[in-house]
Amino acid sequence: MTMNEDIRYTIALSRILVLYPAVAQLLYREFGSAQAVYENRNRLTETVPDCSQRLIELLQDWSEPLLRADEEIRYMTENNIEAIPFGSDNYPTRLHECADAPLLLYYRGNANLNARRVISIVGTRHCTVYGNDLIRRFVADLKTKCPDTLIVSGLAYGVDVCAHKYSLDNGIPTVGVLAHGLDTLYPSAHRGIAQQMTEQGGLLTEYMSMTRPEKMNFVKRNRIVAGISDATIVVESASHGGSLITADIAQNYGREVFAFPGPVGAEYSKGCNQLIRNNGATLITSADDFISSMGWTTDSLRPQAVERQLFPDLTIEEQAVVDALSKTNDLQLNMITTVTNIPIGQVTALLFSLEMKGVVRPMAGGTYHLLS
Repeated sequence: MTMNEDIRYTIALSRILVLYPAVAQLLYREFGSAQAVYENRNRLTETVPDCSQRLIELLQDWSEPLLRADEEIRYMTENNIEAIPFGSDNYPTRLHECADAPLLLYYRGNANLNARRVISIVGTRHCTVYGNDLIRRFVADLKTKCPDTLIVSGLAYGVDVCAHKYSLDNGIPTVGVLAHGLDTLYPSAHRGIAQQMTEQGGLLTEYMSMTRPEKMNFVKRNRIVAGISDATIVVESASHGGSLITADIAQNYGREVFAFPGPVGAEYSKGCNQLIRNNGATLITSADDFISSMGWTTDSLRPQAVERQLFPDLTIEEQAVVDALSKTNDLQLNMITTVTNIPIGQVTALLFSLEMKGVVRPMAGGTYHLLS
């Protein structure tokens, strides 16, 4: 099966099950590819015994979805858009761990979606002078202390676009997660900054072209903003808002959530203060607070890695873990288990042994970093 053929069937399956991303991912995992789902659509119950009649009916007719997929592949080819299918090497590994991750991502840009450190900065569309100043100082300090960080947001008005703008100003790659296809841009006022981002970051979406920016799409895209990142930072938020949804999703994914406090009674600090009060986020006031909480202190301050050749006694299983982290560093426990096919209990013991040997280091968010 060629790459284009795999993508063709993946686009079609995503289109059929657009309202059920978790179901689409489950089928993809069970059958190994979208084409295999297509080929086995008349005997689904043999592999997924508890699948519903509604699912069986949805997967019967693929004619329109496959024609639409052909159109999309042509559009991607003509417009320099990369298709990133679930499970591929360049699919964001952090997002791969999420049960409702999309089967396919459309990407225009040059940033590494599996950067060593990835954070999302979110907040109100009505960013105040206070919030703008917080973002400006935070990003500038992050550039100095953690230059290998990718900053993700949603390219909306307010906090989002400020995060992207200051990332660009400081030479930090930044990716915008969109709630529509890559053939348009909402809001159109951000077209200029979006163009800069494709040259120093990128634009990412789960939606094919001709998908309009419907309200529900913005809610769904929040899971990508949360899932692609090690941590989510809420700068300013009213008592209700999309950034609080993103923070809640991040917390449910087991990711770190941080919030900047604001003045008591300030309209666009109520959500942040509420998150902190209810233990939904860790309070931070600076990049130093954030870096310290994440354990991202300068490598020179950490114990130096021991030369690998000092450990000729690595077991086959330990070497398998090292090889997995060599290919994609900073993986969570369950992802290491998936990649190595070693039971999770055994992986836990192996990681402890490797940590004692100075080969790996546990990081915030439950990831493990291979020391170089």
